[in-house]
Amino acid sequence: MEEAIDKIARVLSRTARMAVLTGAGVSAESGIPTFRGKDGFWKDEDVTRLATLEGFLADPVKVWQWYDWRRGQVAAAEPNPGHYAIAGLEKMVAARGGSCTVITQNIDGLHTRAGSNAVLELHGNLSYARCLKGCRTELHRLPEGPLKEYPPPCPRCESILRPHIVWFGESLDPVIIEESYRVCAEAQVILVVGTSAQVYPAAGLPYVTKRAGGVVIEVNLERTELGYSADLSVYGRSGEVLPAVLSRVKEL
Repeated sequence: MEEAIDKIARVLSRTARMAVLTGAGVSAESGIPTFRGKDGFWKDEDVTRLATLEGFLADPVKVWQWYDWRRGQVAAAEPNPGHYAIAGLEKMVAARGGSCTVITQNIDGLHTRAGSNAVLELHGNLSYARCLKGCRTELHRLPEGPLKEYPPPCPRCESILRPHIVWFGESLDPVIIEESYRVCAEAQVILVVGTSAQVYPAAGLPYVTKRAGGVVIEVNLERTELGYSADLSVYGRSGEVLPAVLSRVKEL
């Protein structure tokens, strides 16, 4: 592993344009469950009731209460060393006049709390809501405070609010996915961390960098399908691997 970390650090030390794609594995080290694992969110829950528009319209109170519980989990969690290392890499690249953008499938906001500035949230954010007519608001800005009423009303129109999350059967925000493709196409390196690389279109982003001639680096607990195409791979906890990479980059 030390040899792989050294190779990754040497690549990143020369990188001016970098993308980082993260998945649930990064936040799992902060105590936030993944979705599809044996202890994941969907283990005892019906996806069609909690993560589809149809389920929300059928029982908005149940859906809001479940997402309120999830917000409580996130509020009690803290960014882990992996989050902070990613933010540190962003700052190092920026310090030499480059750019580093984090593209995340996570909805917990932990990258931002760890200090990352350029973050594209593919699947939304638990701290926000949007109404059925499209108005978006931060939950702490609601007149009655966070979820004193189920479902909460939109403060701007007469519609009801829903979580600002991309549910099953819904498309990603076209602005965000277009920007993600642009970042990956221009990146010299994409660092892929804590994702199974199975859910598209996010799973296709590393290949955008690869086709453009960039380097694909994977950090995961175990090999994924992406591992067969990655230029460099390290299998271990991102909260241990990434701080080691950052430390080695600083030495170069």
